[in-house]
Amino acid sequence: MYLTLLTLHSLFRWVVLVGLLLGLSRAYRGWLGQQAFTPLDNTLRHTVATLAQVQLVLGYGLYVVSPLVRSFHLRDAEHAPTTLFFALQHVAVMTAAIVVLTIGSALAKRRASSPEKFRTMATWFTVALLLILLAIPWPFSPFASRPLFRF
Repeated sequence: MYLTLLTLHSLFRWVVLVGLLLGLSRAYRGWLGQQAFTPLDNTLRHTVATLAQVQLVLGYGLYVVSPLVRSFHLRDAEHAPTTLFFALQHVAVMTAAIVVLTIGSALAKRRASSPEKFRTMATWFTVALLLILLAIPWPFSPFASRPLFRF
């Protein structure tokens, strides 16, 4: 179960990032180019939020079964920065990022005009992307170095 969730979570992050970047490119293009908010844009907005939420659920599942998180004790946090990262920081920042993305998606859906929809989507999705990039365990991260792909 652990390895399956780990692999799915690791691979699915790329789906989320690609979807989010595509959503952001459409949002900025539509906002700055004064274009109409099309059904494709609406579908992309909704799909990106859904993909991110699925990734979050996979992450929560991984969190529950992770031996790294199970061994975490707050009193040992200063001696185990990798465990601290996954047990607290990663899950907290990623949860915040998906909440931001979901709120942005919902607000964009309710805006009256195309420029407002695109601006809302661009703003909230950008904040979510920055949070996500901050909390990914990149290979160069001093907190939790992990490979880009885990199988």
